Amino acid sequence: MTSFRSDFLRTLEWRGFIHQITDAAGLDEALLGGAIGGYVGFDCTADSLHIGNLVSIMLLRHLEEAGHRPIALIGGGTTKVGDPSGRDEVRKLQDDATLAVNQAGIRRSLQAFLDLDGGRTRLVDNAEWLDRLSYVPFLREVGRHFTVNRMLTFDSVRLRLEREQPLTFLEFNYMIMQAYDFTELARRYECRLQMGGSDQWGNIVNGVELNRRFGGVELFGLTTPLITKASGEKMGKSAQGAVWLNADRLAPFDYWQFWRNVDDADVGRFLRLFTLLPRSEIERLEALAGGELNEAKKVLATEATRLAHGEAAAIDARDAAAGVFEAVGDDTNLPEVTIDRAVVAAGVTVVDLFVAAGLVASKGEARRLVRGGGARLNDGHVGDELQQVGEADLRVDGTVKLSAGKKRHVLLRPG
Repeated sequence: MTSFRSDFLRTLEWRGFIHQITDAAGLDEALLGGAIGGYVGFDCTADSLHIGNLVSIMLLRHLEEAGHRPIALIGGGTTKVGDPSGRDEVRKLQDDATLAVNQAGIRRSLQAFLDLDGGRTRLVDNAEWLDRLSYVPFLREVGRHFTVNRMLTFDSVRLRLEREQPLTFLEFNYMIMQAYDFTELARRYECRLQMGGSDQWGNIVNGVELNRRFGGVELFGLTTPLITKASGEKMGKSAQGAVWLNADRLAPFDYWQFWRNVDDADVGRFLRLFTLLPRSEIERLEALAGGELNEAKKVLATEATRLAHGEAAAIDARDAAAGVFEAVGDDTNLPEVTIDRAVVAAGVTVVDLFVAAGLVASKGEARRLVRGGGARLNDGHVGDELQQVGEADLRVDGTVKLSAGKKRHVLLRPG
């Protein structure tokens, strides 16, 4: 390990956040010299962030914990252009109303992890300066510092062209706008550090170099490695889709379940990246093996849910899971789906119910679940894919409980 002296970089190194730094020694020295500003940008492509954004959010949280000045930049301006990184197609352009809804949702995502109201972390929208730019002056002042030759070498451009997918002139401007963001944040808020995923390295370096050409103070960039699961799957996705951070997009119980069900090989790494547990506790949990590793998974799930949804939601999710899997407590905190009461009164097949509950994507998948022995109704085994479910199957609380395997459960409530 590198012998960093600043608490922030030492923490990031031990936890596994560091992939590249533009000038590691210089950044370490700057961090020792007093509180510095550091930012991460989040474009407004949805009304919630997801766990693919979580590494970047945790970078800001650790910067906050270390006594520095984090800046969460919401891309109200850059979203109107769209980041081409990692995509084979043009992002859908957002209208102003959608942008406003998405910005509010992203603020809710960030607020769970960062002290936005108390002022320890500043929330900034880059539309504040990008929307006011005049095209020709911007080209003369900023565009002249970028060569097309070099821009074509950046992954966000090169990979798109290699796949023979179109890259619009609009998207081609994105990297210039992001570089300009860094210089504006440096000027307005004395921000000296930009952080992001490894796919943002070229954009970050552009900002560092642009500010140098403007004669500004030295800036720094830091990227994280690409975080994948042990299976090789990219973080941020599950079999059911994106793992959203906002409770109105994904129930806290389902969020807890995602972390509880991670691969054994991922537990220690995810405890370091996605919790704030102290080193001694993480190392104790990492040493567990066999059946005891399930206890580490529960701690991971509860701590990750506590950060995203708060103490009460984390405890409720943990206790609900205990009720389902360990025959203690109850399952009243399981996610609920409403179904038309008339459908239940008339009788409906268990296959249709599993589709309605969202536990499977199709009737074919539901049939395979039944044939494979993984379908349960009110905790009883389902052996017939044609089995009818009606009002007689409602439990005392008025719900029907469906289970797909041992780990996914939903309550259906006629309404």
